[in-house]
Amino acid sequence: MTDDDFKKSTANLKQAVPLMIKNHVAATPANYALWYTYVDNSMPQLNEEMDAILANFDLFPPATGEHLYKTHIATRAETSVSELRNNIELLANEICCSMSDTMTDTSAFEAAIDKSLNDLERVEHEELSIEEVMMMIRQFVSESHDIRHSTRFLNNQLQSASQEISRLKAQLATVQRDALFDSLSGLYNRRAFNDDLAALMHGHQPMSIILLDIDHFKRFNDEFGHLFGDNIIRSLGKRLQASCREGITAYRFGGEEFALILPNKSLRSARQFADTLRRSIEKLKVRDRRNNNQVGNITASFGVSQRDDLDSAQSLLDRADQMLYDAKHLGRNRVMPI
Repeated sequence: MTDDDFKKSTANLKQAVPLMIKNHVAATPANYALWYTYVDNSMPQLNEEMDAILANFDLFPPATGEHLYKTHIATRAETSVSELRNNIELLANEICCSMSDTMTDTSAFEAAIDKSLNDLERVEHEELSIEEVMMMIRQFVSESHDIRHSTRFLNNQLQSASQEISRLKAQLATVQRDALFDSLSGLYNRRAFNDDLAALMHGHQPMSIILLDIDHFKRFNDEFGHLFGDNIIRSLGKRLQASCREGITAYRFGGEEFALILPNKSLRSARQFADTLRRSIEKLKVRDRRNNNQVGNITASFGVSQRDDLDSAQSLLDRADQMLYDAKHLGRNRVMPI
């Protein structure tokens, strides 16, 4: 590293750390890399995305930062889902080949036993010399050693495979736990929502949240099947994602329930936004792939709450959940509070 490089990196670090502190960003290696790159201005697209977020939030959402890091900075090795899939495929192929080889050896050994038994029967009917009999026995013992070696090799392979499967299961659990996104809806998941809401509660800007729940979702599943229900989740996820602007972020909260965080939005503005979403969802049509028909009459109920100075993340969430319950109780397909 030259003196100029050292001076530049020091200057970037002096800019990055105060920005991280200001935005309540945890001091992790990934976050250092993200904010160092931001102040270095070496990735214009990253800077553009971060500037848009900073314009709407007074604290930087953790899930957004993690996503930006994985999208713009992390190496392919660090996002290991595809690597995990490849490892599982290689393991399955290796076991398959080992079993195939052992079955081939076993078949050959079975044929050798049949031949040896036929030869031994000759001893009773033919006058064979001791040397000929011993030769048959030695051949039989040699072939027995071969199949024992083959089966021992397979047993060792299966033991190794069992250990590898345990490791891959643990790795898969970690990947699933650490994932930011819900695979079905394409939105941020519940973990990301919890992290972002907890972090943003330390800010001072106005903030509202929306909880929404698909009306009569069980009826759709019962009438059209669970695959159709999954298509509703996907379609609604796309509709919510398309509506997100000015820093609004959508999450799949769980099942048929979704959440949105709205920075710099009062209760009134959040209600208006929720009602626009409600009317948009009313127009949603999902194709029933069994008969290719378009199914409509999909609606959702909404609960909205605005953070106040005494709120915790849980109390803010509880208030939105109560409003959602009231919307359901009053007939669904509505936004509460009125």
